[in-house]
Amino acid sequence: MICGSETLGGERLLINTFKVIIIGAGTGGLCLAHGLKRAGIHAEVYERDRTRTGGLQGYRVGISPDGSRALKKCLLPELFDIFVATCARTPKYFNMLTERYTELLSLELESGSDPVNDEKSVSRMTLRQVLLTGLEDIVHFDKKFSRYAQNADGTVTAFFEDGTSATGDLLVGADGANSPVRKQFLPHAKLEETGIVSIGGKLPITDETKALLPHKVFHGVTMVMAPKAYGCILHAMEFKWDHSGIKHGIGGNDAELLTRWPGLLYDNTRDYISWGFWASRRSFAENPLQIKDGEHLKRIVLEMTESWHPHLREIVRMSDPTAMITVNIRTSVPIEPWPTSNVTLIGDAIHTMTPGRGVGANTALRDAALLCQRMIEARDGIKPLKQAVNEYEAEMIRYGFEAVLDSRKQMDDNTVMHKPVIGRIALACMRTGMRLVNCLPPVKKKMAANLSRSRGAQREEVS
Repeated sequence: MICGSETLGGERLLINTFKVIIIGAGTGGLCLAHGLKRAGIHAEVYERDRTRTGGLQGYRVGISPDGSRALKKCLLPELFDIFVATCARTPKYFNMLTERYTELLSLELESGSDPVNDEKSVSRMTLRQVLLTGLEDIVHFDKKFSRYAQNADGTVTAFFEDGTSATGDLLVGADGANSPVRKQFLPHAKLEETGIVSIGGKLPITDETKALLPHKVFHGVTMVMAPKAYGCILHAMEFKWDHSGIKHGIGGNDAELLTRWPGLLYDNTRDYISWGFWASRRSFAENPLQIKDGEHLKRIVLEMTESWHPHLREIVRMSDPTAMITVNIRTSVPIEPWPTSNVTLIGDAIHTMTPGRGVGANTALRDAALLCQRMIEARDGIKPLKQAVNEYEAEMIRYGFEAVLDSRKQMDDNTVMHKPVIGRIALACMRTGMRLVNCLPPVKKKMAANLSRSRGAQREEVS
C-alpha cells in the first residue's frame, strides 16, 4: 500500500493507493471492478474462461431494484444507461398457475420508466457483455486460479495454473459456488445439497411459440405449482435488437446507445422463451446431471409431465436441444464471522443460495457495491483497509446468510410439499388460498407492493 496526498480547498487529504486482485469475472466480480476503477482504485480481474464469450449464455437473470441500485453506484453513467437499454421488456405480471395452465394468482407488478425501481429481466450473456465493457484493460482471461499466499509485507499473491502470479493488497474471491478461493480461505464453509435438481431450456419467440403462452404469461414471470412438488418457471424475453440489428420503433437514445455499444458484437442474445423444471432428485428415474444429450433431457421432462397442459409440454418439446442445461441446486451452510485478513469473498463464493427467491445475482451486486464503498473509505484514509474489509464482511454475512436461509425455504426436498400424502393436502390448501386472494383486488394490490418492497423498491440507500 502506498500513501500520498492531494490538496482540496487548501486542506491536504491523505490518499491511500492499493491494488485489488479479483478472482472471477462473474456478475459480482465485474461490478466490483467497475466501482473500483471508477473510484481510481487499481483492480485486476482474473477469469478462468478462455474468451469474452465463454461461460453460460442466454438465460434470464431477474435484476431487482437492489441490484439496479448497486449497478448504478458502480458503473459509469453511460454504461448504466446501456445496462437499462439492454434489459428485456419489463415483466408486467407475477403469475402462479397449475400444471393444467389454470390461473391461481396473478399480481400486476408496478412498472414505469424508473431505471432503478423497476424490476428488470436480462440475459446472463448480455449482462456479462455489459459488465465487461470498459474493463478490457484489466480483465485477464484463461487464468485458472490455483492458490494464494499471504506475504510478510501484508500483501497477498494469487497463483495460476499457467505458472503466472499476481500480487496485491486485497484478494477478492468472486469465483462462484465452487470457489477455490473459499476452499483455501474458509475450508470449513460448506455447500449442502437441497435434494432438488433442475432441467432448463429455451426456444426462440415466433408466432407459433408465442401462441403457446397466454397474455399474462407472455408478459410476466410465471411459476407452475404441480403435484409431487414439481415446479416450473416461464419467462418470455424480448429485447431491443434482433438478427437484423436494432429493431424499428426503439427510442432514439436507446438506439444510439446500443449502436455504439461494442458488447453487441459479442452477444448472441435474441428474443426467447426460457423455462426451468425442477423436482426432488428422488423423483427422477435417472440422474439428469449425468446426461449431456439435450433430446434425452427433454424426454425426461416430458415423461414427468404427462398430465400437464399440452402447451406447457409443447414448449419443452420445441426447445433447442443444444441449449438444455441441468443444475444441481445447492446452498451454503451459514458460518460464524471469521478473522478479517487481506482475503475476502463476494457473491456465490460465500453465500450460494437456491433460485427460490431470485436474489442470488442481486445479492452479489449488493456485495460489490458495499465492498467498493468500504474500499473508497480506506482509499480516503477514513479507516484502515483491514477495518474497511471487516465492516464489509460483518454486514455482508448478516444479509447474505439471511438470503441463503430464506431462499432455501422455497427449494428443499425435506419440506412438507415433498411428502406423498400431506404434500398433496398442503398443495391443495395453498392453491385454495391463492384462488381466494386472486378474487380480492385490494389484497392482491397489497401483495404486489410487498413483493416489490422485498426486492428493494424504494429502499433507503445505505452508504
